Amino acid sequence: MKGNPMIHTREFRRRDFLGLASVVTIGLMMTSCDSDTSEKVDTSKSRNGAMESFKVGDTFKATVPLTFTFLFSDQPTYPYKKDWLLFTKMASDNNVTLEPTIVPNSDYEQKRSLLISSGSAPEIIAKTYPGQESAFVSAGAVLPVSDYVDLMPHFQEKVKKWKLEPEIEALTQEDGKYYVLPGLHEELWPDYSLCIRKDVLKKEGLSEPATWEEFRDVLRALKKAYPDLVPYSDRFKGDSVLNIAGAAFGTVAGWGLVDGLQFDEDKKEFGFAAGSGKFKDLVTYFNSLVSEGLMDPESFTQTDDSAIQKFVSGKSFVISANSQNVITYRTSMEQSLGKGNFEIGKITVPGGPAGDVIGGTRLENGIMLNSSVKDKDSFVALIQYIDWLFYSDAGQEFSKWGVEGTTFTKDGGKRKLAADINFQGLNPAGTKDLRVDYGFSGGNFAYGGATELLHSTFNEEELAFQKAMKSKKPRPVAPPVPFNDVDREQATLALTPLKDHVKQNTLKFITGQRSLSEFDAYVKELDSKGRTKYVELANKAYKAYADKK
Repeated sequence: MKGNPMIHTREFRRRDFLGLASVVTIGLMMTSCDSDTSEKVDTSKSRNGAMESFKVGDTFKATVPLTFTFLFSDQPTYPYKKDWLLFTKMASDNNVTLEPTIVPNSDYEQKRSLLISSGSAPEIIAKTYPGQESAFVSAGAVLPVSDYVDLMPHFQEKVKKWKLEPEIEALTQEDGKYYVLPGLHEELWPDYSLCIRKDVLKKEGLSEPATWEEFRDVLRALKKAYPDLVPYSDRFKGDSVLNIAGAAFGTVAGWGLVDGLQFDEDKKEFGFAAGSGKFKDLVTYFNSLVSEGLMDPESFTQTDDSAIQKFVSGKSFVISANSQNVITYRTSMEQSLGKGNFEIGKITVPGGPAGDVIGGTRLENGIMLNSSVKDKDSFVALIQYIDWLFYSDAGQEFSKWGVEGTTFTKDGGKRKLAADINFQGLNPAGTKDLRVDYGFSGGNFAYGGATELLHSTFNEEELAFQKAMKSKKPRPVAPPVPFNDVDREQATLALTPLKDHVKQNTLKFITGQRSLSEFDAYVKELDSKGRTKYVELANKAYKAYADKK
């Protein structure tokens, strides 16, 4: 995950499952599974600790004390504590103890892969983004959770109520099953945009830009007013802005590149986005920003700290940000520029040639289950517990806000932190932190939820941004591309050099190291690196799946 580790759970990016597959394939091939995941559990027998009746609105409580192992991603900003209220309350109210395997966040994905490939992963594998599970499917290392959602009333209710069927369908593997339980959001949650010096705009009589063309005009005006400065110096190596702009230009780029594929709704087939005319339009636009001195060419190579320092010291006026980044910038600027001497905030994501469009998905990172759980006599209880914790209204409120009367109060449905507790600046007077001292709102558990619950943790500034973003049109969800094992291996071999070439040349085209007149030559280079074969494999997988429906 790029960016602030404190907002790990807020990203709506799918991960590159093919790239991940190449990392773990050898290890998984050497792994022998003790059980056949294709054989369903007899849930009439594996009911130790399970509730006899478990329906929407019920709080799960095991009928006997149970312990489940859990892969825990440890954040340096709120490191694991065994005595967190989060865990003691689970033990008392749910009769469940979680036995964690602690892994530093910085090494999480690599360690997770090694644990799974060696057959020693815990039962519950947290922080898994849709797509990441694909690498582990063929070896039978993870459970086909779709076989057991009939035991998950809250999950089923959310999918149906929020009309999430297309997103869930996109998780499907070649066997027609899915192997990850994602976080579910009621609505699309756009978080990343551009943060701009609003006080400087006001001083120069400029309006906030509504389109990318207007954004360029604003930068031109700022450059004219401040000729010694480059008004826009970005962080995330440009991946965030290329992602959000990509949707408005009708393509995918940056963080949104993922597997390189883009579905053509008219032709009903996939193409390789980074070889299209729309992708050329995108890099041409950003090339114009760099060539006119409006955007720092170091945006695509500099560290985040370098970009942030330029912004908070007043050497640039625009930078990418999510809601938490804005708070961090503001705190730093109060020290460098002085409180009251500036005004910053995210702008509504600009529209572009493809319209007022935003990309993203309503699925967030979630969990996989080690296939070994199917042999537990408490299998049904485990599924019921997961359903309550991750998908019930009460479980999601517990994961985010904690315990009513202890960490927060509720008045007319409105939640308020206890007087001595702070969280993301909602209660600055609080001397304790909801995550650091109690374990709530952490990235291992607080996935998804109703919009009302999500918004309850936002300040007024972020609520206004979310309201403005509601006018945007979400890009349609692409259908699944469930590769078989042989084709996935071929696709992996093709995609790795393709993505490398795209990333290298995106940088070169934008910064002027390569002339845009060579774009056609670049496309031919993609073909020589396997673009045609890769797209053929993707369409073969998609059409085989579509024909089964």
